Amino acid sequence: MTPSALTELSRAQARGLRGVFCDIDDTLTWEGRIVPQAFAALERLQQAGLRVIPITGRPGGWVDHIARMWPVEGVVGENGGLWFFMAEGKLQRCFLQDAQTRAHNKTRMQTLGEQILQAVPGTALASDQPYRELDLAIDFCEDVPALGRSEIDRIVACFEQAGATCKVSSIHVNGWYGDFDKLSGCRALLKECFEEELEQVIGDYAFFGDSANDSPMFGAFPVSIGVANVADFLDRMPHAPRFITQGNGGHGFAEGVDHILGLRA
Repeated sequence: MTPSALTELSRAQARGLRGVFCDIDDTLTWEGRIVPQAFAALERLQQAGLRVIPITGRPGGWVDHIARMWPVEGVVGENGGLWFFMAEGKLQRCFLQDAQTRAHNKTRMQTLGEQILQAVPGTALASDQPYRELDLAIDFCEDVPALGRSEIDRIVACFEQAGATCKVSSIHVNGWYGDFDKLSGCRALLKECFEEELEQVIGDYAFFGDSANDSPMFGAFPVSIGVANVADFLDRMPHAPRFITQGNGGHGFAEGVDHILGLRA
């Protein structure tokens, strides 16, 4: 499915929203930095009465900070493996896997990471790997010279040959042992925080994303919006966004929020 222009989003769809889920890297950021207008848009959504929940491949250590400090209701991290939120002034940390399972899988991932770095020259462990609880992130362009698609495909093959699940983001290939993704993490957070069943309320939320690991969310949400740079990954996605912005990254996110809030006015 080819995404429609954001202008095709209807007033009824915008007015029916109660919240917004969003990716972070290259959705709220651009060229490695948060776009100020995008960060301000998070607060404007809250001021308009909408819940704001980032869903990211970034690690638990980042999620801890974001859940505490950003204008958000909660955060899903490590591609759905954990979700943190504030309740009565205290951080609540929830994990899909228990501590023993996480420790066991972390050992397996350490070995797998060493194998991937040997098999695909030019790769590196992501600089945020020490702050991860469940997954392994292999950097292919964030802090290393950008690798081509053939190298990315080889990283994916290494994960799959080891029996791990993996997803390609705009900067990393993330892999983990277990059956979860951004959509299942979204489902868990909604139930834990708001006692809502995702399938019953999915039309009440929009989702913004940019890359292949957002495909499950694009396929599930009726109001799914890709920022313009999602076009680079459409051929890798089983599910494309319904709508697309004109701007890249955080610029596109701010554009999308402006459009939604304008339709709700």
